[in-house]
Amino acid sequence: MIEIDGVTVAFDDVRAVEDVDLTVDDGEFLTVVGPSGCGKTTLLRTVGGLQEPTAGRVRVNGRTTDAARANAEIGYVFQQHTLLPWKSAVENVAFLREMAGKPADREGARRLLREVGLEGFESARPAALSGGMKQRVAIARAIHLGAEILLMDEPFGELDEITRERLGVEIRGLWRAERKTVVFVTHSVPEAVFLADRCVVMESDPGRIVETFDVDLPRPRTDEAYSSDAFQEQVAAVRAVLHEDRSNPSTAGTTLTEP
Repeated sequence: MIEIDGVTVAFDDVRAVEDVDLTVDDGEFLTVVGPSGCGKTTLLRTVGGLQEPTAGRVRVNGRTTDAARANAEIGYVFQQHTLLPWKSAVENVAFLREMAGKPADREGARRLLREVGLEGFESARPAALSGGMKQRVAIARAIHLGAEILLMDEPFGELDEITRERLGVEIRGLWRAERKTVVFVTHSVPEAVFLADRCVVMESDPGRIVETFDVDLPRPRTDEAYSSDAFQEQVAAVRAVLHEDRSNPSTAGTTLTEP
């Protein structure tokens, strides 16, 4: 479980995140969506212990983020894959686990590569893999670490739409099998809705949570969900909150029409 209590993160006079309260339950898939500069990544970094809060606190499984990170309870997947170029796919998957002092499990690494669609590429180095394949390796690496919590920061941000959707289906399948707790940051509303059990919407100046949606879509989710009425309605509801103008009291509570 992740518990975020009154967290504020300020850089000089800029409040990147202000007074955020949020609980993420064990095994939940939570997505965070919002405009650029609203503090999504800062909040994720704070949860992962990479950024100290100015005020408030974060607890991971009842402990400090430093303690959880030291115990390899938190895994990361970033927009850039950060694979080691001189190591093969299976070596990259196994690397973090071995660095954390956990028992080597090359067969487990190979199994995860198969599960993310990379059977036959176990010996390939990153230079021989496409962008989507590299992200698959990075995701398998984070899961193989054995961390119960996965923090994912725009991991599909540089991929084309078709690859993003395909990876979204695969991620939901892996999550269902592994039952990790996932916090997934994205700019894409359809992606946020498709992946989530719950979707958090943030606004900027300062960065704070303005709405939380429970996503009630059939499980397991396939790419057919994208064309369903329920999916389109949920996407429209999230977008309405994103486009609501809170800076002008006369328009608060209304939805702006996109040009």
